[in-house]
Amino acid sequence: MASRAVADDELLIETTFAAPARLVFDMWAERRHFMNWLGPVGFTCTQADLDFQVGGDWSAAMVSDQYGESRMGGRYLEIEPGRRIVMTFKWLDSDPDPETVITLTFTEADGRTVQSFHQTPFDDVARRDSHVGGWTEAFESERTYVETTARELAR
Repeated sequence: MASRAVADDELLIETTFAAPARLVFDMWAERRHFMNWLGPVGFTCTQADLDFQVGGDWSAAMVSDQYGESRMGGRYLEIEPGRRIVMTFKWLDSDPDPETVITLTFTEADGRTVQSFHQTPFDDVARRDSHVGGWTEAFESERTYVETTARELAR
C-alpha cells in the first residue's frame, strides 16, 4: 500500500489486492461487503445504506469504544461498473470538515487489482493527514476481507 499527498488539499492511497477488479469494486458497491471492512482498527461498521446509482445517496456509521459513533455519507456522482466510482464524502456528526470528493479507480493486471483512492479538497494539511491513518487501516481490513472472499469464491 502506498499513500502520498498529491497537493496540500489532496490525498492519494493506492492499495493492491490479490483479487479481480470486479470483486474489489463490489467492496464499495454492495452493502454486505462494505459493512465488513469499513473503519479503522478498533471500529465496527454498524450501519450502511447504499443507493448505488448515479445521484443516489449513501451513508454509514461506525463505532468504537474509544471514540463512540461516527457517521458519514454522501452522493454517488459517477459509476463505471468494475472500473470507477466518484462519490462525495461528509462527516454527518459535528466534525467541521467540508464535503470532499472521493474518486476510486480499479485497475486489474495479472489477477491483482490496484485500488486508487483520491480524496479532495481538505481545508488544510493537518485535516488531510488526519484521514491517512483511518483510510489506510480501513484498506488493510478491506484487503483481508476481499482476499478471503476471493479465495472462497475460487473454491
